[in-house]
Amino acid sequence: MTRRLFLYAFILGQAVAVQAQDNKVTLSGSIQTDVLIPQTDSVIGAYKDGDWGKTNTYIDLMLQSHAVEAGARFEYLDHPLPQFENEEGFKGWGLPHFYVKGKGRNADMTLGTFYEQFGSGFILRSYEERSLGIDNSLLGARLKAQPLKGVELTTLYGKQRAYWDWADSYIAGANLELNVDQWLPALQQTDTRLMLGASWVNKDEAAQDEIFVDATHKLFFPRYVNAWDVRAEIHHGNWSLLGEYARKGSDPSYDNNYTYKPGDVAMLSTTYSKKGFSLLLQAKRSENMSFRSQRSKKGIPARINHLQAFTQDHTYSLATLYAYDTQMALGEWAYQAELGYNFKRKTFLGGKYGMKVKLNYSYVRSIEHDYVTDGNLMGTDWFRSSFFKWGDQTYYQDLNVLVERKLSKDLKLNLMYMNQRYNQQVVEGHGEPMIHSNIFVADAKYQFSPKVTLRGEAQYLRSEQDEGDWVAGLLELSIVPHWMFTVSDMYNCGSSHIHYYQGLVTFNTGAHRIQCGYVRTQEGINCSGGVCRYEPASRGFKLSYNYNF
Repeated sequence: MTRRLFLYAFILGQAVAVQAQDNKVTLSGSIQTDVLIPQTDSVIGAYKDGDWGKTNTYIDLMLQSHAVEAGARFEYLDHPLPQFENEEGFKGWGLPHFYVKGKGRNADMTLGTFYEQFGSGFILRSYEERSLGIDNSLLGARLKAQPLKGVELTTLYGKQRAYWDWADSYIAGANLELNVDQWLPALQQTDTRLMLGASWVNKDEAAQDEIFVDATHKLFFPRYVNAWDVRAEIHHGNWSLLGEYARKGSDPSYDNNYTYKPGDVAMLSTTYSKKGFSLLLQAKRSENMSFRSQRSKKGIPARINHLQAFTQDHTYSLATLYAYDTQMALGEWAYQAELGYNFKRKTFLGGKYGMKVKLNYSYVRSIEHDYVTDGNLMGTDWFRSSFFKWGDQTYYQDLNVLVERKLSKDLKLNLMYMNQRYNQQVVEGHGEPMIHSNIFVADAKYQFSPKVTLRGEAQYLRSEQDEGDWVAGLLELSIVPHWMFTVSDMYNCGSSHIHYYQGLVTFNTGAHRIQCGYVRTQEGINCSGGVCRYEPASRGFKLSYNYNF
């Protein structure tokens, strides 16, 4: 750790020295700290250990000039929040993120840690999502260049972060995008843009694990795993169309039962948008596309790629109670359609102020799994599957409609209905084979004055499976520009009859935001963008502070 800190300090020192030669240097950054002072609550299964408090704290700093950019992030996670404290390797503190970037006219070079995504992320997506404890940055070098008009090239090489360590493998990659419309005036004249893209990623991981199939045979691990991606995206007028296909070579890992079947994913997505109307249609088929920099890791760490769930990201608490997690290894057929329409003002349905309606439908189904053997799958090709053939399981279904209506100058009402099917056994690995739920939400906002607004939510989830019915309510009083007061409660009126409540006070002034309160949260799954993490129950005093400068 000491050697690493000296390296960070040297790189940042060199960047500061270069910046000092330029009189147009800006310093920016942010501070974020979330603190929980936990209490024991045996009713919900929350227990206090020896720490008086839990905190996740991040401090980001960035220096910028016209030619050089440098940054670093300090993280203090030595006593992390409850949802992270039992994750192996998560605890620690130091400077895991640091970089120097040199910027030229047609190229820039980054040394240190960086985030990158090729295409839709099917073969490479390194990013940070603090709410889920995700930070799979790469430590190494990256070159981005525009050698010719309409040509964008990215090459990179490095090691991936795995909490407070770096994976025992090397990642190399290249991405090429051709903006064809910049070469053809005829496309520009018809308001048409065409992009063609191709990507390649290689994982170099030496065989360090010895895993035996039986008493006399052990697995052979390929040192190099290659993945590639091709895509085309066209925009014409109000329409856009994206088609993408990616394939990954044999990559035996914990996720796929140490089998040798290659993986692939295909996606087709189209959108149409004009004033007052929007349409989205998507379809995706994937199988065995879990891609890690460490083959024996499980859970969130060391993921090289990402497959976004084709499901709507809901904000209401009961609508997120059963959130879907993309089945990276098993594979899936996923579909999503969304229609949005604005009824004009002073029409029969639009009324005096107009009305917005959004209808969303998503459906995720298993692919065919014709397993190659009834015995131990380890060391085999796992399963065969016809591309267009469905499997026999529904993983997830969500049909919801949202209506936004302004009833008067000061009162706005949102209504939502959602019909959901959730395969708990597949997504969470336990519980019900299928949870059916109907969810109703009413969300009203009333503006008493230009500075005072009151918002209220009433939610109801009806289900005969798992824990049964739920109700939830929220009141949020906003006093511009400084104050917000929030009280909420989720109550299970099915099996447990437990209240999960919170009371929060938020104060904003300038670039500072402080929030404090008392919370009682349930055990469950927290999801974002098709990635989920288990969170234990917790109770206690909560403090959050954010500062941006």
